[in-house]
Amino acid sequence: MTVRARIAVLLTASAVVLAGCGDDPKAEDTTPTSGSTKHHGNDHTDSPEPSESTGGTDESGDTVTVPVYFVGETPQGTKLYREFRKVEADNPADEALALMTAGDALDPDYDSVYPDGSFAGVEIGADAISVELPDESWTSADTLSEADARLAAQQLVYTLQGIAQSRLPVEVELDGAPADLFGLGGELSNEPEIDVRALVNVTVPEEGASVSGSFTASGVSSSFEATTPWEIRQGDRVVKKGFATAEGWMDKLYPWETEIDVSGLEPGDYTFVAMTDDPSGGEGSGPTEDSKTITVS
Repeated sequence: MTVRARIAVLLTASAVVLAGCGDDPKAEDTTPTSGSTKHHGNDHTDSPEPSESTGGTDESGDTVTVPVYFVGETPQGTKLYREFRKVEADNPADEALALMTAGDALDPDYDSVYPDGSFAGVEIGADAISVELPDESWTSADTLSEADARLAAQQLVYTLQGIAQSRLPVEVELDGAPADLFGLGGELSNEPEIDVRALVNVTVPEEGASVSGSFTASGVSSSFEATTPWEIRQGDRVVKKGFATAEGWMDKLYPWETEIDVSGLEPGDYTFVAMTDDPSGGEGSGPTEDSKTITVS
């Protein structure tokens, strides 16, 4: 079976639990069933510490849904945010990396720390994932700052491990020989998500979603006492608010989900915002937020 065929087979499972290093993972982030919003992708699950699974192919078999990691600003500095994206089923890893390096996110708050260009190739094997650099400039420690280089490495590792559905090491090559990525070394692994990911991440609704009546909002967070507040804003005005309770907090990101009634809102454009709870009452650096533009119809 070819590498591309192997990836496609893996991605057809709607919820796969995979073995890996560390404790038995419990975190899941799954989109609601079809009909909760008028615009979202297939159901998918991302349990990134250490296992991860994604949605299956669409009905035509032409596309699959995969996690792609971008970067965004938080009170704790620049961190990883994840989007689930539909890509061509015959080369999901290549297409995901092209989106990742270009910062081609649906959410305008997300970006990438990568310089111009993209990886020249990727191969997911049984024991490791190998990526081919585009040129020698991507081996230099002078191309990015040390902080950006480490974040770029985690963008790469989390995205590829999510597609592979396994915490495989990522081996970096140039012209088929081992090489460094921005001076970091030739074999990369995932750092703990609590250190590199934003402390709240909205999965549903997606950016630009259309909702009516009520919708299910979901995502992952690590927030004080597992409380994940949310707001619906119109401009600077908060028109609705509440909170979701995640399955845990502190050691990693845990899934949260809540049902939100928007039947009382006038049709129009709004912003859905999920955030971490702020027990300091504004004395600290403030909450981490993730926002999505939605249309209430």
